[in-house]
Amino acid sequence: MERIIATYLIETPHDVEKAATVLAGEQSSGTFVAVPGETDELKTRFAARVEEIELLGDVSEPSMPGDDLGFSTYHRAKVKVSWSLENFGFNIPALVSTVQGNLYELRQFTGLKLDDLELPVSFSEHFEGPVFGMRGTKDLAGVGPERPMIGTIIKPSVGLTPEYTADLVKKLVEAGIDFIKDDELMTSTANSTFEVRLNKIMKVINAHADKTGKKVMYAFNITGDLDTMKANYEKVVKAGGTCAMVSINSVGWAGVKEVCSWGKLSIHGHRNGWGMINRHPLLGINFPAYNKLWRMAGVDQMHVNGIQNKFWESDDSVVRSIKSCHTPFLNNEAVLPVVSSGQWGEQAFETWRRTKTTDLLYMAGGGIMAHPSGPAGGVKALHQAWQAAVDGLTLEQAEKEFKEFGESVAKFG
Repeated sequence: MERIIATYLIETPHDVEKAATVLAGEQSSGTFVAVPGETDELKTRFAARVEEIELLGDVSEPSMPGDDLGFSTYHRAKVKVSWSLENFGFNIPALVSTVQGNLYELRQFTGLKLDDLELPVSFSEHFEGPVFGMRGTKDLAGVGPERPMIGTIIKPSVGLTPEYTADLVKKLVEAGIDFIKDDELMTSTANSTFEVRLNKIMKVINAHADKTGKKVMYAFNITGDLDTMKANYEKVVKAGGTCAMVSINSVGWAGVKEVCSWGKLSIHGHRNGWGMINRHPLLGINFPAYNKLWRMAGVDQMHVNGIQNKFWESDDSVVRSIKSCHTPFLNNEAVLPVVSSGQWGEQAFETWRRTKTTDLLYMAGGGIMAHPSGPAGGVKALHQAWQAAVDGLTLEQAEKEFKEFGESVAKFG
């Protein structure tokens, strides 16, 4: 029978092999004591197995509260544990409960983090994955492989009227933006209801498309209960939109899968709440495992933070996340990494140096909106920065060659 393999980073004051065995037992057929019915035959068929242990060294202080603290040594290791597919079949919420459930509460561990997942090829027969993915999303936005999609976020996050928002969208599309999105805090407010905002924005985008042939992608935030999301999704489709945004941690895997199954819009997966499940180095889940779960749900675009971002995440973590989005998985070649968080043109150079890819959505909020020449100058500056980075120019050379990028250096640098 096929098996699912989960890789964990662990910390324990106990013998690593024994601690890993406790994890495998707790998350399959065992409990804290032998019980009737737990036969050798049952364990052979359904028990999880510890497949591999790689010791990573010791520390003298625990990362988190655990089993009777006061030990002098805490062992760290990378552990691979496998489960038979028979344990949960192709039920992803049940799989998540297994690989990311009560194991976090085991007292034997002072650190435990799900790092990656390996799934049998048979999953590709049950989960179609993203409808559009990376290439389809860039095609919808009219952006070729030679450059990234350039995008922005409507700021302030909430409080703007639909009329003001539509006027701002008009300035952005005329400046050459590829992608605009609602902030994750913006769904439907007292002074900007979803339907009114949608119609005013799409009137601008459709008029621009009729005039130029380019339809700018706008990610309307449809996050809500299933009925709300379904109604708003259909409104976006009817208005001629190409994208919907969902706060995936808020909606949950089953809800996101349902939205993705409707199949007419590229789904922008916003991971707000990511720090809650990832920020601690030895608790939660790392992006490669997280990304695979949402790709099975069908998300087309995934937030990955950005190089030299305004938050806590390291550049190495961001680069790993970008590469994870580009790594083929089951039926899907790639999802579009969404690079954001305190970005402006400067980080384009380091992003290109570290990844050598333009297959991404590069978003700047303040980096566009607060540009000295206004949003139009901000859009131009980002295009210039990426052109310069790909062409091999240094930041200093680009600053001298491109007016708008030079202005952004003076403002943000």
